[in-house]
Amino acid sequence: MIVALLNQKGGVGKTTLALHLAGQWARQGKRITLIDADPQGSALDWSEQRGRRRHDRLFGVIGLARDTLHREAPELGRHTDHVIIDGPPRVAALLRSALLAADLALIPVQPSPFDGWASAEMLALIAEARVFRPALVARFVLNRCPARTVIARETAHSLAEHDPPALAARIGQRVTFADAARAGQLVFEQDDCSPAAREIAALAAEVGRLTP
Repeated sequence: MIVALLNQKGGVGKTTLALHLAGQWARQGKRITLIDADPQGSALDWSEQRGRRRHDRLFGVIGLARDTLHREAPELGRHTDHVIIDGPPRVAALLRSALLAADLALIPVQPSPFDGWASAEMLALIAEARVFRPALVARFVLNRCPARTVIARETAHSLAEHDPPALAARIGQRVTFADAARAGQLVFEQDDCSPAAREIAALAAEVGRLTP
């Protein structure tokens, strides 16, 4: 199963969610490969930091920022349970290739009208990809949600009736994600009982129910 985290808008947390989904599934015994398809290479940087800190390897991270993803990702998937693609912002050819590779496209957005407007182009690319991949499933993921804010509730409510809809699981705005990233870790490794770790577990479980 190939899951791609995509949004043409940068700074919405694609890499953080991609790494944590990979880690959550890996700790459940699944074989995971994460493809860093962003020329910025943030997932690769995290993997290198993890190696320097001598943390255990949870899953493989490879750099593949080119528009042949739709051919190469399925080949990688033959040897794993899930392939996760950390997609690029503002590189239409790479985004199209990632969508053609994916079984499930997750679109991280922050609870802001501006993020919703910025997603319009992403939705057009999904519609285009479905001409070739009619079974492509897409969902919004509310990420970096401030606690107990009206706009987060309003965004969740509006996206619930959207096509594609939003997942029920939401991820909060928490400094622990940045702290873990600097250490080459994931939030559950720092505190498995933290709100962030519980949110990631809920997200991974919900996404898992969308995939065979």
